[in-house]
Amino acid sequence: MLAPAVTGFATGFSLILAIGAQNAFVLRQGLLGAHVLPLCLFCALSDAVLIAAGVAGFAAVVEALPALPRLMALGGAAFLLVYGALRLRAAWVGDYRMVLSGRSGSLAATLAAAAAFTWANPHVYLDTLGLVGAVSTQFEAGAEKWAFGSGAVLASFTFFFGLGYGARLLAPVMTSARAWQWLDLGVGLVMWGLAAGLLLG
Repeated sequence: MLAPAVTGFATGFSLILAIGAQNAFVLRQGLLGAHVLPLCLFCALSDAVLIAAGVAGFAAVVEALPALPRLMALGGAAFLLVYGALRLRAAWVGDYRMVLSGRSGSLAATLAAAAAFTWANPHVYLDTLGLVGAVSTQFEAGAEKWAFGSGAVLASFTFFFGLGYGARLLAPVMTSARAWQWLDLGVGLVMWGLAAGLLLG
């Protein structure tokens, strides 16, 4: 069972490693040191659900509903455009008194944003339901396939908790409004770039 689990871990980690909207949000919250545990747990558990569905063969649903990917892309792009605009506006205004004092939005608002970044992102379905599901087909149904899925789930937990809590290593750098402006500028541009990719794809 070790080989399928290692393959699952490597597959899951390689897919999640790229900086995307969800990862940028987790990084920002990690730098704030706010709601890190519930946020990382939410993201990792969401991935676990999607990976399990992918391994179980849920990708067939997308084939049965060919319009679904485009609808998800449009919804995800709209959200990314709005959130990106908020981050760019924050960078322009440059008022980081609340951030520098260590305050953040409420837990409910943080998890609501995380839910949007996770479940309104069509790429997450491509990665988990599509690619992870496709790779899992090389293993026999039963123990091997679920060992592969468990490895992919472990990769998500490792990544999100590493990103959320590892962000504290950058905390000494993020002690000025200027540093937060650059971060928000980068996050905003990443969001808009991802939105453009969804709309043009």
